[in-house]
Formats: sequence, C-alpha cells, structure tokens
Amino acid sequence: MMRNILILALNDLAISFKNKTFLLILFIPLFVFLTLNLVDETGVEASRINIGLVRQETLDPAIIASISAAENLVEVTWVETPEEGILLLKERKIDGVLTRNDEAPGSLALLVLKRDSINTLAIMQTFSALQKTAEGAGPDWITGIDSVHQGGIQRETLPMWILMLILLIGFIILPAQVAEEKEKKLLLALLQTPITEVQWLTAKLLLGVLLILAAVLFLHVLGQFGAVHFFDYFAILLAGSFCFSAFGIFLGFLCRNQATARTLGVIFYLPHLLPSAMADVSQQFNAIAPLLPSYQLYKPLQSILLENASLSELTFDWVYLVLLGSLMMWFSYLLLKRRWLM
Repeated sequence: MMRNILILALNDLAISFKNKTFLLILFIPLFVFLTLNLVDETGVEASRINIGLVRQETLDPAIIASISAAENLVEVTWVETPEEGILLLKERKIDGVLTRNDEAPGSLALLVLKRDSINTLAIMQTFSALQKTAEGAGPDWITGIDSVHQGGIQRETLPMWILMLILLIGFIILPAQVAEEKEKKLLLALLQTPITEVQWLTAKLLLGVLLILAAVLFLHVLGQFGAVHFFDYFAILLAGSFCFSAFGIFLGFLCRNQATARTLGVIFYLPHLLPSAMADVSQQFNAIAPLLPSYQLYKPLQSILLENASLSELTFDWVYLVLLGSLMMWFSYLLLKRRWLM
C-alpha cells in the first residue's frame, strides 16, 4: 500500500513540474520577499519632502526661514496660485501645499492628496521637528489638514478593488478558459466551422469585457458607492477591460493547458496588482508602479472616483490602454493563425 501511495505522490509531483504549477511554490515566496524589501521600513531615514508654497500667500517669515534653512529635509516649489499647487499635487510632483490658515492666524494649513498617506505623515513629522528646533515648545505650525481625495476609507479603497477584479478576470479567468479550449481541441473544432479567427477572438474579448463590467457593477450595488462623471468613469473602465481582456487572451495562447495558464496568470497578476495598490504607502512602490500597465488604469480610477477628474485630463492613460490592448489582440491573432500549441 505504501508503495502505491509513494508512486502516486511522485506521479503528482512530476505532473506539477510538467504543468508549471511547481513554479508557484518558487514564485510566490520570492515575490513576497521582494515586496517586503520594497515596502518602506520604520526607522529608515525619510527622503526629502517636496512642499508647494504660494507666492501670493503672506506666511510667517520665521516659518519660511526655517523651511528654507532645512533644504536637506524640505524641497520648496513655488507656485503662483493654490490651483497650480493642486494641479502639481494631483500629478504627484509635490507632496503637499502650505497656505495661510485663516481660522488660526499665524499658523499654516496643509493640503495633501490623501490624508492618511505616508507623505502626509512624513510632512507632519518633518515640520514638527523643524518647529522644535526653531521655537522649542510652542503652538503647532500646521493646524489644519485637508485632502484632495474626497470620501471615506471605503471609497478611497474602491479603485484598488476594481483593479483587483479587472486583473483577476484578465489574468486568471480568461487565460485558463482559452487554454482549456486549446487543451480539449475545442478551438480547432470551432475553426473547422464557418467561424473565423477574428470572430472567435472578438467573442472572447466581449466575454472578458462583460464579465468585468458585471463584476464592477455588482461591487457598486453592494457598496452603494454611486459614480462620479459616469461617462468618463465608464469610458476608462471600458478601456481597461479591453486592455486586460486582450492581455489575458494572449497569455492563454502562450500555454498548452489550464494548469500552465493559471500559473502564468498568477505570475502576471501579483506584480501588476501590488505595486499599484501600495503606491500610496511606499515611496519605492510609487516609483515602480508607473512602469506597469495596471497603473495606467489605477491612476485614472483614482482621479475620477476621488478627485472628480474628467477623461480629457487622462488622455495618455486611456490611449495607452487601448493601444496595448490592440497590440495584445494582434499578437493573439498571429498565434491563432499559426495554431500555436494546438
């Protein structure tokens, strides 16, 4: 009996090597290790913060002198109007904007992108240290904090959940379905009928888009989030659904069977999800995330849902998503014409 159990176990192990499932055992711990090393650690010396100051504002000269003297901690960007500062803040070119606080004369008001972010904490810690150095025990320089992102914690996390749904369908569900049709020879059988390659690809793309839109709609219904700028929101969702559905179809064509497709999907899924989702809590992830296609979807979702941005301000992002999706569809068409791994 033990011999049979051992033979079956070794056979299952061999199959896991053959269908690439064993790669997940190596990939996931390695990815977690790299992720933990990229997350900002406590006690690590903070990099310089970039603060916007409005020229038109009359601020306390002593505070301005202290800020200017601490050039190793604070980098000052002068702007002409508060609106220009908000624009730079949304573009992530500065960490915050300081203005005069009319409700507390002699103190400052801080405008940040997100109240509970690592940048806000760094600004408050830096200015607290500057104040103690300049004045010792005294009233706080910053007595008010406001954020560009509107809504509670549930709405602030909504872009991350939407990104997770889109990547899950694009990188996990669609590749496995495409690989299943290849593995069971269903795709070859369909192509013997009047169905053409373009029709099959369009149907699979439509499936991915509909699944994503249904999942996002269900999320909104359950959370009662509502929508901001519905046309802009729907357009960027459509562009993201098209891009990552096409990406998933392409990944499915690279694999011979379902197990390999699921493994490859996870290998693409985690690196696209975590850097974008954690960009607000890690300066290193904030530098890496813009290099990923997923960030070109995550950033517009944040801008529309939390900053009331419009599609005209996000031209690069939706054009990028459409072009990448078109490229993936073209690659998929070439592989389908060659009957790749069928």
